[in-house]
Amino acid sequence: MTKSLFVVIATGMLLSLAACGEKKKSADIITRRVEKVMPQTPERMQEYDDRREVAWIGKQYKVTVHRQPGDSLPMVKDETGQKFVDNIISVSVLRADGSQFYSHNFTKTDFLNYLDDDYSKTGILEGLVFDKAEGDFLVFAASVSHPQADDEYIPLIVKLSRMGELTIQRDTQMDTTGDMSEQELSSEEM
Repeated sequence: MTKSLFVVIATGMLLSLAACGEKKKSADIITRRVEKVMPQTPERMQEYDDRREVAWIGKQYKVTVHRQPGDSLPMVKDETGQKFVDNIISVSVLRADGSQFYSHNFTKTDFLNYLDDDYSKTGILEGLVFDKAEGDFLVFAASVSHPQADDEYIPLIVKLSRMGELTIQRDTQMDTTGDMSEQELSSEEM
């Protein structure tokens, strides 16, 4: 009987070892669920207002630049579907007596000839600021950028002539000097 008990126990152990050796294969794949980012309400840039007294061609002028979100303009979407409100930038140049020399509301469409397809579709008019009075021109710097991208933009130069004519061109010069003038730079190099 011990022999038969030994055979029964040995067979039971072999069967249990064989059962443990085979693992069930599952067709289930375990992975982390990616939550889709849901677009929020359209994002808007803050309003901006700059007023300056400018000496130009021997007279005083008041240059005003005002940026505001343009709710009437088409919105721009990023790759996640987030919407952004484009901007309208108003430029006004007044003579010393208060009469208007120039006034225009700029939108991205004013700069389309200077933008590639990507910036035409996904860019916003981020800024337009007075730069300097130079000879017969008031010079402004403008930029069309991808929303929320600090270093992705198209720089533009906007020049207003003493005759009230506007010219626009892409800015191809990198401003590596910061706020230092050429005279200050050349005196530092000595």
